[in-house]
Amino acid sequence: MEKLIYLTRRKPDVDAGAYRQHLLEDAAPRLLAAGARRLELQLSDLLDTMPKPMLLMGEGAALSAAVSLWLDCYDARGALESVLRSQAARLDGYLVTESVPQPCADRGWPDGERSPGVTHFTWFEKPAALPDEEFFHAWHEVHTPFSAELHPLRWSYVRNSVTRTLTPGSPPVRAIVAERFRALEDYTDPKRLFGSREVLARSAAEVSHYADPSRLHSVPLSEYILRS
Repeated sequence: MEKLIYLTRRKPDVDAGAYRQHLLEDAAPRLLAAGARRLELQLSDLLDTMPKPMLLMGEGAALSAAVSLWLDCYDARGALESVLRSQAARLDGYLVTESVPQPCADRGWPDGERSPGVTHFTWFEKPAALPDEEFFHAWHEVHTPFSAELHPLRWSYVRNSVTRTLTPGSPPVRAIVAERFRALEDYTDPKRLFGSREVLARSAAEVSHYADPSRLHSVPLSEYILRS
């Protein structure tokens, strides 16, 4: 199977609550009927109920949802993109290779139910002058183990390397990351979100080795696993 991720922005005349309902109750069944073997939704419905997140960056606040789906062959994505475009002002689609450095080892809730906690969702481009070999070394081999020190209470970590852009005109994103935290307080409390002061002080310099901070975007999202 192949994994596709779509980043969506709702139309201005579509209410945020109505868009969330549309994705969960209308779009999700149609996506599954159109051939999605697995389906996960990450919905932006937390910004009005929590203090401004420390890690809200770039265009994070503009994201309405991230839709992850798996197909036998990405060539068959046309009908699924039509479903996603119906109430979206913008749709950016990417074919990705998924890695799971830190799986969720104790899932205890069924498909269709909101996952506990919160997702820290991040996407970014590769600096143009940085060779692929250096980019992936810094992101995968250096940052991935470091991130466990940076966020010691992180529950799971899914890392997606973009292999190609699927939607014309979309930004050339190269990395899409979903980090799960078991409880909202693990994300909103700086003392629980971050490790030691020494590790936090290293973080900005470490990220700059593989990402341009001006092109790094992140936002807290709610996760729904519709079909696992």
